[in-house]
Amino acid sequence: MMAETNKKYHIEKNTVQETLVIPLYGRKVCSEHFPKLFKDKEAERICNMLDYDFSEKGKKMESTAGLFGALEVAQRQYDLAWEVKDYLKSHPKAAVVNLGCGLDDTFRKCDNGTCKGYNIDMPDVIAVRNEIMPAGEREENLGCDLNDTKWMDKIDDSQGAIFFAAGVFYYFKRDDLRILFRKMAKSFPGAVLVFDTCNKRGAKMMTKTWLKEAGISDVNALFSMEDKSELERWSKNFASVTERSYMRGYRDIYKDVSTTHKLMIKFCDSMVKMKIIKIVFRSEN
Repeated sequence: MMAETNKKYHIEKNTVQETLVIPLYGRKVCSEHFPKLFKDKEAERICNMLDYDFSEKGKKMESTAGLFGALEVAQRQYDLAWEVKDYLKSHPKAAVVNLGCGLDDTFRKCDNGTCKGYNIDMPDVIAVRNEIMPAGEREENLGCDLNDTKWMDKIDDSQGAIFFAAGVFYYFKRDDLRILFRKMAKSFPGAVLVFDTCNKRGAKMMTKTWLKEAGISDVNALFSMEDKSELERWSKNFASVTERSYMRGYRDIYKDVSTTHKLMIKFCDSMVKMKIIKIVFRSEN
């Protein structure tokens, strides 16, 4: 069930609500400029439901760099959705858990009619989500801090579970994330966790964009990853840690973009190490 489209939902400038708009609007822009690669009618529909002046962000995203940012956002959702759909082939009734969901609709894009969806974010974010994207059938919106692991008690993983996070863990302190991952591995044996990451160079670059808008300037304590071997050492309950290229690992869009965007893709792969990471938690058996 979705909210009525004739009602406009006001989004305050310079608030946590505004951070929800960025990836949503990025998917809308990408859908408009790269319709053969991405077509996201939901992003367009939800943006049209918001009482928010997109003109400033629109100007930024019309630039070459802005359009590449939109490509990144849309490709990230494609990658994570691919992993969810792949997991559901062998676990059709599994829990699909969106960590730091914002206004992301990946569960609905992957819903096979039998799985269960959990969308988790801070209570004020979930309050906005409940207005704009109220939970549908077999879906729950849970308002809580991911570091308060009580949310784990609400996940029914009896038929398997896949957890994913889109652009979320960049905001976590490394030590907090290590604790969270270890707890998840113990609580959900056999489950899968998928998320995006980059190296410290990429994190520093984000201090001028995404992290800056969140008021974060010091990235040294925050999570970034030079090599997946670091994660492999975090817990004995990780059965495997694998990685794929963010922009080319699931569907290679290289041939479908401009020369400038091709160069940006090469830079992201070689210099920023933008990856999709998949951790399989060790089974109890």
